[in-house]
Amino acid sequence: MRKRYFSEKVAEWYEGHRRDLPWRKSNDPYRIWLSEIILQQTRVSQGLPYYLKFIEAFPTVNHLAAAPEQKVLRLWQGLGYYTRARNLHACAKEVVKSHEGIFPPTFEALKKLPRIGDYTAAAIASIAFKEPVAVVDGNVFRVLARIFGIDKAINNPEGKKYFTTLANELIDESHPDIHNQAVMEFGALHCVPKNPACGVCIFQSTCFAFQNQLQGTLPYKIAGKAARSRYFHYFVFRKGRSILMQKREQKDIWNGLYDFYLVEKNKQFQPRKLIEQDELLSNLDIDLKALETSTVYKHVLTHQVIQATFTQIVTPNDQMLKTDSLKFFTLKQVADLPKPVLISRFLADEQLL
Repeated sequence: MRKRYFSEKVAEWYEGHRRDLPWRKSNDPYRIWLSEIILQQTRVSQGLPYYLKFIEAFPTVNHLAAAPEQKVLRLWQGLGYYTRARNLHACAKEVVKSHEGIFPPTFEALKKLPRIGDYTAAAIASIAFKEPVAVVDGNVFRVLARIFGIDKAINNPEGKKYFTTLANELIDESHPDIHNQAVMEFGALHCVPKNPACGVCIFQSTCFAFQNQLQGTLPYKIAGKAARSRYFHYFVFRKGRSILMQKREQKDIWNGLYDFYLVEKNKQFQPRKLIEQDELLSNLDIDLKALETSTVYKHVLTHQVIQATFTQIVTPNDQMLKTDSLKFFTLKQVADLPKPVLISRFLADEQLL
């Protein structure tokens, strides 16, 4: 297939099928950058409301840079991968500090910003500044692997380098913004992972995967490690209309978010046994017969599966305040705290939010 043919065909398809998305109505690098960060590992339908909330709260990179981290994390709540939110905030501060609130206009300069990699730099450079550098994401991997019959793994360095080289050879240097968005959109809407629309595909006659019935095989990916299971036993101390919570500071999931007193084990345990074994809990005057424990909440992350239970304890005193990390918050304050989705689910089920 001629490389120019590929670009022309996919751009033609894009003009007739592209979604009406707000960040496509502007060449503002801030809005393009924000949309790309939000949509990493997130579907457009899920990410769009967050994009709109962020633009309303932080209309410019200067507003985002000046915001307190807790507000950024609170707005991000529900998207997961909270490192993205902290990276977003850090990058905004650097753009304001070192570039006077103006994103640098080239791929190489953008990559020097904190937490901006090749993918995001290519998206900003090509769409905002029309630099002919290819965006390579999961959708692009899939489209190129199927159409050109590439059997290299997309999740190892050799494979990524091969795909990146090909993508840059294919790009339309006159309209790199249209080309990149077209290929990504084609993968997102047409050449989808399961049940691609091959019967009405513009590349049907030249697609290697279609001609060889390999749509379910390509792109090729080396199998990763199985997700590990973690067992979280939460103890929810309540005093009137207040709840005891802590900010997670350790190098682990949900850093900077708030949850309850946690006992983690390698399997499920009865709360009574955990209380007897735990140094802090065993010193408290807890009525073991009055314990209320939830059903198991399952929460799936990329490489982890969390199975959590919540045991509620009503306390008439301030014993738990003796620890530095735990503090009572009113229900109104709890609503404003950045929390993992798992915690929000429990609070909503208990009608505490």
